[in-house]
Amino acid sequence: MTDTYLPLEQGLSMDAPHRELLSQVLDKWSLSVLNELCKAPCRFNELRRAIPEVTQKSLTTTLRRLERNGVIERRILATRPVAVEYRMTPLGKSAREPVDALLKWASENLEEIEQARTAFDDASAE
Repeated sequence: MTDTYLPLEQGLSMDAPHRELLSQVLDKWSLSVLNELCKAPCRFNELRRAIPEVTQKSLTTTLRRLERNGVIERRILATRPVAVEYRMTPLGKSAREPVDALLKWASENLEEIEQARTAFDDASAE
């Protein structure tokens, strides 16, 4: 049996800009933040409570990175005191379907992936 690889769309390659974008949008904290913001817009402390494992510094860095890539937007709320709210942009919402497909694939194949990891680790230990 031969391996068959699906070609990337014409003009699309995994060069540095694509890799950088995917690593910034699909990292551990970004996926958690995006999951929360897909439910509803949130303020910083709401995100901290929803994702208790994330540090303040990591959350700040993640929010800035997602905002820079146009996936979320930061809005100043005219409240006293002034507050900031984060929400998905239309571009960010358009990423939901492919991200969900990737997460579904991982979930459906987790057992096989764990078996492969175990086999690799066992072979490496010998």
